[in-house]
Amino acid sequence: MSDPNPEGLANQIKEALFAGNKIEAIKLYREQTSLGLAESKAAVEKIETELRIAMPERFAKPQAKGCASVILAVGLVAVWRFFV
Repeated sequence: MSDPNPEGLANQIKEALFAGNKIEAIKLYREQTSLGLAESKAAVEKIETELRIAMPERFAKPQAKGCASVILAVGLVAVWRFFV
């Protein structure tokens, strides 16, 4: 697929990376270049590395993952049940 605005597509790839959507960025890169998956993935990862160095503040903050609140809730219920 040939995009009439390659600069716009490059910006879409960057925005996908900034949002943490590497799969979308790889898909867009493949559409733009007609390269295979492995080559596109390597190229996008290189772009991502360069962007993280140049503009680290643009990347989405990772969401906290874990079960601390669930463990706390279960613990509180257990303590409540012990005393009641």
